[in-house]
Amino acid sequence: MMDWGNVMLEEFERWRPRLFAWALANLNQKYERAVANYKRRLFQDLSGTVVEIGPGAGANLPYYSRGVRWIGIEPNPFMDRYLTRQAQKLGMEIEIRRGTGEQLPLPDASADAVVSTLVLCSVSNLASVLAEVLRVLRPGGRFVFLEHVAAPEGTWLRRLQGWLRPIWMRLGEGCQPDRETWIALQRAGFATLDYSGFKAPVPVVSPQIVGVGIK
Repeated sequence: MMDWGNVMLEEFERWRPRLFAWALANLNQKYERAVANYKRRLFQDLSGTVVEIGPGAGANLPYYSRGVRWIGIEPNPFMDRYLTRQAQKLGMEIEIRRGTGEQLPLPDASADAVVSTLVLCSVSNLASVLAEVLRVLRPGGRFVFLEHVAAPEGTWLRRLQGWLRPIWMRLGEGCQPDRETWIALQRAGFATLDYSGFKAPVPVVSPQIVGVGIK
């Protein structure tokens, strides 16, 4: 007898990357409006070679100056058409490379800036990703980030994040709602690190941080 539960689970796993790409492209507008001012300030002075880890459907592309050389490191091939469509709309040339944050397909000291927004929550090895960021940055280069993070210990939201983590990771491509990302950033070895927290108008992952690390 066929195990329909396993069949449905396998089918979901097969379609999950495609569905996740569609959701990022079509269901994230409210959040993007809420963080637009943060992104404008974060990206306004970026120049030269800019590497974005996990650019998804291209929500950040409108914030870059047209003079940058943009390289996106994206593991999900179903994001490509959304990225390409957004770039064409903006008249922007982009380069998409397949890869992950743990092994960036770039030479040492080849980037003027590295960008991460809502990515560090889902990488499998956060320390390795930050080590890769420092490797590919030129001396004085900037790592700019906007990430959701764990709520304070002892709060009801922190308990909810922990309870939801297993299903949240399954549905969100490995996203951990209670990851203490700021601790890894502090330990990574940036020459200077400056960040601040804010609350986004989204459930479960409302605590967020935005900032810059200098190599």
